[in-house]
Amino acid sequence: MKTVIVKGLGLMGGSLAKDMRPLYPEAEFVGMDAKQSHEQKAVELGLVDRIGTADDFDRADMVVLCIPVNALPDALVEVMDAIHQDCLVWDTGSTKSQLCKRLSNHPKRHQYVAAHPIAGTENTGPEAAISGLFHGKTNIVCEVERSGFEFQERARELFQALGMRIRFMNPDTHDRQIAFVSHLSHISSFMLGKTVMREEQSERDIFDMAGSGFESTVRLAKSSPAMWTPIFEQNSQAVLEALGDYIKHLTEFKNKMEEEQWEELYAEMEKINGIRSILEGIPGTPSAKTKEEIQKQ
Repeated sequence: MKTVIVKGLGLMGGSLAKDMRPLYPEAEFVGMDAKQSHEQKAVELGLVDRIGTADDFDRADMVVLCIPVNALPDALVEVMDAIHQDCLVWDTGSTKSQLCKRLSNHPKRHQYVAAHPIAGTENTGPEAAISGLFHGKTNIVCEVERSGFEFQERARELFQALGMRIRFMNPDTHDRQIAFVSHLSHISSFMLGKTVMREEQSERDIFDMAGSGFESTVRLAKSSPAMWTPIFEQNSQAVLEALGDYIKHLTEFKNKMEEEQWEELYAEMEKINGIRSILEGIPGTPSAKTKEEIQKQ
């Protein structure tokens, strides 16, 4: 590996560069970002060796795109048009259907791996980059059958070296399911934050009363609108479906309270507690941690 290009030097791209460097010690890491301040900071932090241009694509052995999903289709086509025949290209975008369709007939489609590492924090920018961000996380790969075997293997080796579990999925199925388990969570957090901020205008001490439950629930409201607005736009159909179900359940909960159906509410919440058994089977979630692991924290 001689040259690795990371396009997008925020949390995802910066963290990837940080953890990929030891895996490719001889490689030159070249960075690109729409924000010059991100580029400068990424060099200062040693995440990349230098800032590149489009002229670097034809010399790259690997290109990773970690940019907002609305910019991904055009950027991906630009990269695929420029790379040589042995270059592996993959991305970290959290929507996949439109992207896979856009690249469907590209002559170098076999060099692309449509990946979605399910990892991240609410923080942004190169300063947010952390080691081990992807360790123990799931990486969804879509349309793996469209990627050439050599490129599949190179990507698989990298993902496993980063400590990720790999799952394969149809892009449409991916986009629908991720709307429920990720995109809806962010909307809920944003709206909870909005609701409490309106109350805070008249009750200055409300945040002093907020406990860890509020903090953990509203944490995602600190996420970047520049990243999440394009996600909601690209995956709007699936997000609207998830949002419709969520609003329906909230309305039903509200109605039970208005009608003082406390036994029904108790029974419903007790039933929903069954999600504990699901979460306990997912590695990396708090519910899946052993008692000894929790005590060490």
